[in-house]
Amino acid sequence: MVLLQSRKPPLDGRAGVAILHFRMNVREKGQRPRGRPPEGDKQRQILDAGLGLFAERGYHGTAVPAVAEAAGVGTGTIYHYFENKEQLVNAVFRDAKSRMRQALFHGLVMNAEPRDMFLEIWRRLARFARTDPIAFQFLEMQDHVPYLDEESVALEREVLAPLWFAGRAISEGGQKRVLPAETLMALVWGALVGLVKAERLGYLSVGDETLARAGEAAWAMVAEGAGMNVGASRRTPRPRARS
Repeated sequence: MVLLQSRKPPLDGRAGVAILHFRMNVREKGQRPRGRPPEGDKQRQILDAGLGLFAERGYHGTAVPAVAEAAGVGTGTIYHYFENKEQLVNAVFRDAKSRMRQALFHGLVMNAEPRDMFLEIWRRLARFARTDPIAFQFLEMQDHVPYLDEESVALEREVLAPLWFAGRAISEGGQKRVLPAETLMALVWGALVGLVKAERLGYLSVGDETLARAGEAAWAMVAEGAGMNVGASRRTPRPRARS
């Protein structure tokens, strides 16, 4: 999640437009996920090579000739598709962010029970981090704000809008809201990114069961922050000691 300072998802009527646009793209048309162009497509090679290098070295540590070498093309070929490095990194960003959007929201039922929707988004985000780890590393572990263009910012907002909408629905469902929806979203997103990063660096091993339990813990944090009464009905009673 790129936390755009003073660039929050729209909070008024514009939010409905963003969410409607999201639903039209993801649900109503029922389209298949967009596949990548065939192998041998030079632009695809450049985007994949750029993703790997930007994820590893960052924007300032990546030179266009290095991307060309990794892609197996000439430097001039890159400039045939992209005017400069900033345009290239924005194309890489939009390509990876579009895959994340598809992984998170394709077919997602937005009017499900808050807990069910939260845990489903948690599972989808964790699955994306594992199936497309380089894209996740690039998107979630670097600061993109300095070079994002208007098209990339618009895509980022399109991804954030349904998350903000879900977070606000959960937050407003509480009896006594403790934290705003944006804070709850940032806490949860940061928790999962931290788990993925710790596993990538070898600090811990995160299995499916651990991820599921972490999701439940994150939900408990969100529910408490939203002032929701999730109470004992969700807890497994401890067996009584035998006399």
